[in-house]
Amino acid sequence: MSSRNDAYQYGFQTRAVHVGNEVDGESGAIKRPITMANSYALPYDPTDMNWSSAGGNLYTRNGGTNQKYLQERIASLEGGEDCIVLASGVAALSGLFFALLNKGDHVIFSSVTYIAVYRLLNELLNNKFGVETTLVDTSDPANVEKAIRPNTKLIHIETPGNPTLTISDITAIAEIAHCHGALLSVDNTFASPFNQQPVVLGADFAIESLTKYINGHGDAMGGAIVGRTEHLEKIRAVSQINLGGTISPFNAWLIMRGSVTLPLRMRQHNENALTIARWLETQPCVSFVAYPGLESHPGHEVARKQMAPGYGGVLSFGLKADHDTHNRFVSHLQIITSAVSLGHDESLIVFLGENDERQYLYPQEFHNGFFRFSVGIEDAEDLIEDLRQAMTAVGLL
Repeated sequence: MSSRNDAYQYGFQTRAVHVGNEVDGESGAIKRPITMANSYALPYDPTDMNWSSAGGNLYTRNGGTNQKYLQERIASLEGGEDCIVLASGVAALSGLFFALLNKGDHVIFSSVTYIAVYRLLNELLNNKFGVETTLVDTSDPANVEKAIRPNTKLIHIETPGNPTLTISDITAIAEIAHCHGALLSVDNTFASPFNQQPVVLGADFAIESLTKYINGHGDAMGGAIVGRTEHLEKIRAVSQINLGGTISPFNAWLIMRGSVTLPLRMRQHNENALTIARWLETQPCVSFVAYPGLESHPGHEVARKQMAPGYGGVLSFGLKADHDTHNRFVSHLQIITSAVSLGHDESLIVFLGENDERQYLYPQEFHNGFFRFSVGIEDAEDLIEDLRQAMTAVGLL
């Protein structure tokens, strides 16, 4: 089932297993092998070849076989026409911005985003290359409309936003973008394509850090851009070849393997996170809980509309405690690991203190320090007990 078009008749779980995989013609193996070669045989007369062409088997920076197989699967899971897989989520973001934007273009982007987006758009592309940028609270589409300029080329949103779980209406913002001749890209990492498919909702591009949920095991890095072939061919030619952020064959193979269980894992992430968010809301020592699956979340209704299967595995919460008590709380956790990243099988937590440089962009409740909690696929009861015993150990319960 290597054809994306043929595969769309099947369900998400079936496509996660089969798209991009076929019986290997040489060995008969029923799983695609890892092709570690960095160079491929040339035709009899290579003199007419374009050495900077992308997609063919020439040199692995131009594209490799394991990358191709993974691209087929991710495009199918995202409901997109085409896909580029690169070395990391940041490579995907950089590749998109580098290929699409020129000096004098204007970009609107979410005020709550991954730190690399903030760096790229608020500082690097702005200062080095003359790309104009505007930070906007995209949870209200009216703010996006007000920020539009005649030279607006791209709107980039992240929903749910990292780390405050801010929700933006993809369909509404896509309509605004297209009405003004702009493109819309959506970082879909927190949701995963199981919960949310931005291209289906009207976006021009979906960006994924494959490192997170799609790989799911914390052992490989990758990133993906999904969209129409006409746009992605430009990104391949401009960014994949010239920036060199190509995924390694081994990482592509690992992510391909991990993606098979994405639907199964996401159901557990969704269920666990909602259960734990509801429990945290009942604890007197918790100052706030931010999770779009909660009815108390300001973006719940939009999230319920565009994240039909579930709300993801990440939540944020604060404690009614000082800085040191937050750190002592983490030190008493026995199952939950203090580490960055998210979407792993194991639960991960990170304390973000009061000195975050972007704190002025966050809601007031985040200003006293808070936790970003990536809820894993362990038993929810064990995770709750781990949180409870750590709260007790530091005198909060």
